[in-house]
Amino acid sequence: MRTETPGSDPQRGTSGSCVWVDADACPNVIKEILFRAAERTSVPVTLVANQPLAMPRTPSLRMLTVAAGFDVADNEIVRRAQPGDLVITADIPLAAEAIARGAEALSPRGERFSADSIRGQLTMRDFMDTMRASGAIGGGPPPLSQADRNAFAGHLDRWLAARRR
Repeated sequence: MRTETPGSDPQRGTSGSCVWVDADACPNVIKEILFRAAERTSVPVTLVANQPLAMPRTPSLRMLTVAAGFDVADNEIVRRAQPGDLVITADIPLAAEAIARGAEALSPRGERFSADSIRGQLTMRDFMDTMRASGAIGGGPPPLSQADRNAFAGHLDRWLAARRR
């Protein structure tokens, strides 16, 4: 594992693609899937968070610690993401920005964000924020299910396989 600083760029894999993880809110079980993928394929995986996280010592795993603050990690991911990279996030605005930069985006629940669907997802997110703020609905998303984990792993495997061609 290497620790990066916000001014440096991690080394890219032979395919030139990297995985960027919005790690502050990423479930541990999803991080474990990513750790195994990094070890198995040597694809560079960088976890971006506002505090250091425990990670295995794998050469293709990196930790980028950013300052605490609203959207600091998101902004760093957007700044670094390049076409062909994969961004792991549940944050729909971050997914939209990654897609606009030519990267792909995948939620920890295994939902692949696309240029065709992201506008509708942003609209729904804003609507749900309004509903929560008004007290009409409460609570957060349901716990991550086995089906969510399987969907995530399947999309990740397909993305990795496409990079090996």
